[in-house]
This record gives sequence, structure tokens and C-alpha cells, in this order.
Amino acid sequence: MQINELQMISTEVRSDIIKMLGEAKSGHPGGSLSMVDILVTLYYKVMNVDSKNPGWEDRDRLVLSKGHGCPALYSVLAHKGFFDVEQLWTLRKLGSMLQGHPDMKKTPGIDVSVGSLGQGLSVAVGLALGARLKKKNYRVFAILGDGEMQEGQIWEALMSAIHYKLDNLIIILDYNKLQIDGPNEEVMSLGNIKDRIRAFGFDTYEIDGHRYDEIYDALSAPAVAQKPRFIIAHTIKGKGVSFMENQVGWHGKAPNAQEVEKALADIGGTTI
Repeated sequence: MQINELQMISTEVRSDIIKMLGEAKSGHPGGSLSMVDILVTLYYKVMNVDSKNPGWEDRDRLVLSKGHGCPALYSVLAHKGFFDVEQLWTLRKLGSMLQGHPDMKKTPGIDVSVGSLGQGLSVAVGLALGARLKKKNYRVFAILGDGEMQEGQIWEALMSAIHYKLDNLIIILDYNKLQIDGPNEEVMSLGNIKDRIRAFGFDTYEIDGHRYDEIYDALSAPAVAQKPRFIIAHTIKGKGVSFMENQVGWHGKAPNAQEVEKALADIGGTTI
């Protein structure tokens, strides 16, 4: 698949996110939009999954630790054929398969239910260790938010990944540098995150999280024996929507009808 094709899919996913949140009247646009290009590259170029058999034992796994960004994942899963695209417009509604955070019991293609920030990486470590114990070759991908990097459990999980030499684990940090309370640097600085992660012993990459070539190269590079991988993906919160980009106020606020129209015009999408 060529870059222009990935761009077209990302445009569609971003449009879906805006329409979903406008319809639901709640949700998290900023962090959903920032990781679209990462998810599109993962599912269309990297991950080994089967939409006709979501529970396939040998599939690659994804843990979306920053679960509030799930509208992006739901859109990608729908367009990959895990469920009907029309389900997207039921987001956050009573009885919907698409909850405000991923639920593996309700949604085909979701590998892990998540909610409380900071916990997903521990699950990903467990899945990667389980693959080794079962002598399986599948990989485990985990997407983290930069705000949740302030949680102590994240750092315990990082230590565990190194201790168990989990070279089948690939962690992606959606580094948009904003969280619900404001800029990371003001809330609790992550410092030189690349140096810190590298000091743990990770195979460490730093990329532009909106460049498909860089995303693909970092995700698909051969594993370094006994080293888990950590990819720092610099992204823009609210990517693609001019009035949402780098605006902390769009962390957890849904657009109204007029804002939906304006956002779709920015993205190049169509109305419902």
C-alpha cells in the first residue's frame, strides 16, 4: 500500500472521529486525532490480523493503553472489516458495542479492555510473556499516552519488559505533549524521555508520528534479540483540524454541529 493510499484512509478515519464525537456529544477528539497515522500504518502495513477471525490465536495483539482515544481505533477496525461502519455512529450510546473505552467483550478486534490510565502496558507485558511461554511468534503492540507516562505503574512495566527480555513487545508513545491538565512540561515533565527509555535498555526510536515512512520503518525493523522496542512518536494533538491542533481544551470536548462542519472542511471529509 502506497503513502497516498494511507493518507486517504487517515482522512477517512479523522472524518469518522469528528462525526462520531459530534453524534455522541462526548469523547476525546485531540488524542484520537493525534494517533490516526500510527493506527493506520499498524493495521494496513504491519500487524498480522484477520477481521474474519478476530480471536485467531496467532494474531498480533494491540493494547490501546490510552483508551480514551478509542474512536480512532474503532474507525480503523470498521474499515478493516471487523464490524459494520454504521456501528460507528452508535458510539457511547446505551447498548452500543462501542463504549467510551475499549471493551473486549463487546467489540470485535479489541484485544484488551482498558480504562484507567497507566495499566495497559502491564497487560501488554503479560501478553508478550505469555506468547513466549506458549512458544508463539505473534507480536504485542502497545500505544501509550504521554500523560500516562507520569503513572508509576508504567515504569514498573518498563522494568519488567527489560527484565524478561521481551523482544516481541513494541511500545509506541503518542507524544503530543498535552494532557487534560495542560502541557506535560507544566504538569510533570518527562525530561529527556529518549535518554530515560534508552537507559532502561530498550531498542529506542524517535520519529515523526505523522510520517508514514518513519512510522513503518520503526514498526517493521527487525527485532533486536532480547530487547523490547520503544518508539517515541512526536505527534500533534488534534491533528488535521485547525482549531483543535495543539489546543488542550480539545482533550475531552465533543464538537457541536457547527464545529463538526468546520472540522470536516479542514480534514476534507463529508457530513453524515
